[in-house]
Amino acid sequence: MIYKRILVAVDGSETSTLAMQEAIHLAKDQKATLRIIYVADNFVVVGDGVPFDFKQYENAVRGYGLSILSNMESIAQKAGVSVESGIIENTEHSVRIPEKIVDEASTWRADLLVIGTHGRRGFSRLVLGSVAEGVIRIASIPVLLIRGKE
Repeated sequence: MIYKRILVAVDGSETSTLAMQEAIHLAKDQKATLRIIYVADNFVVVGDGVPFDFKQYENAVRGYGLSILSNMESIAQKAGVSVESGIIENTEHSVRIPEKIVDEASTWRADLLVIGTHGRRGFSRLVLGSVAEGVIRIASIPVLLIRGKE
């Protein structure tokens, strides 16, 4: 299969960097356009009466995501890949990160979605959940999972 539009979701982890490296390799091989996204999860639950500066938090999350995207975009450009990037805001409690990733892949008309997975099992998977697992459950396009180093 030939992929012309590859979307990779990154979060700043070593695992997402491995996914990014594989996405760059595929984009070069397929002469594809690469789109890098970071989901800024701005939803915060705060107890009643707890002072919290939401704007400062949103700015910090957004700034972190933009720095990751800038770094990843630079790596892709140095590799000679046609690249674009975007930060995806998530401010709704009812919308999960996997849904945001899959929605962006659909909107951008991606042929392939690349994402890293930590490969957690047992209790840690139950407690922490898995963005990658959520993505593969709802994606309607091929998903390439890149396993992190153990």
